Amino acid sequence: MAFLHTYSIVARDEESGQFGVAVQSHWFAVGSLCPWVEAGVGAIATQSMVEPAYGPRGLDALRSGKPADQVLQELLAQDKGRELRQVAIVDASGQVAVHTGTRCISAAGHQSGSGYSVQANMMMNARVWPEMAAAFEKAQGDLSLRMLAALQAAQTAGGDIRGQQSACMLIADGVKSDKPWEHLLVDIRVDDSPKPLVELERLLNIQRAYELMNQGDALLAKDEMKAAQEKYGQAAALAPKIDEIPFWQAVTLADIGKVEEALPIFAQVFNQNPNWAELVQRLPACGLLRDDPQMMRQILSIQIKS
Repeated sequence: MAFLHTYSIVARDEESGQFGVAVQSHWFAVGSLCPWVEAGVGAIATQSMVEPAYGPRGLDALRSGKPADQVLQELLAQDKGRELRQVAIVDASGQVAVHTGTRCISAAGHQSGSGYSVQANMMMNARVWPEMAAAFEKAQGDLSLRMLAALQAAQTAGGDIRGQQSACMLIADGVKSDKPWEHLLVDIRVDDSPKPLVELERLLNIQRAYELMNQGDALLAKDEMKAAQEKYGQAAALAPKIDEIPFWQAVTLADIGKVEEALPIFAQVFNQNPNWAELVQRLPACGLLRDDPQMMRQILSIQIKS
């Protein structure tokens, strides 16, 4: 049995229909045990003296149409160790059910609001979960930013009495599907770090950068140059050290015939890592860049001069 003493949040965003779970613990790889989510179905956090089976069994029951409170009561009724458990569920309609067992190590408790629940055990103090709830309700932005704010508030309030080690965030959209993996929007795990929430935020920013890059590519394909450049600029600002983002920006520009705009970007990434100059030559054979020898000579001459 894992001693998964931790703080977490489960939530459904009413506007987008997204479901999420975010968690931090002084335990290795909390993301492998505590958070469970499925698009269009719901989200579950199982912790304290954790019983991981609450995750898949709970999602199965939610998928069949049972509401969160019924699912939780059925899970607890089958579990002789229920007073050691802390479990929270949010279902497809945003209904929430939560249980903090009487044998959870203090400080332990939970607080629910519209479409969400925060819960914590083995905390430094009993301010942790009320501070999480307040932060989540006050925060602006999408579901990932609001859940991150809740975790950060927990840590500021005192957090796990043992300290920090791992964190995870899972978010799925509201589309129920027989291919739920296609609707998983965020799956970020920090398995071992002295500052897992700092690392979680860094990884979220990188994911956002790649999403912005993809949006820029789509805008370029529609010849909306100004809007595309804005997206690329936002992506670069979020992840300035990742040279792959401008590389694919340049590839996209070159592929649609805007070679002159692409050349200075290629020069930048070639200077950062010469291997990009080798990679770009392999793309035409894969259909990822138009096969134009003259264009390729232009691109590679930039690399030689730089």
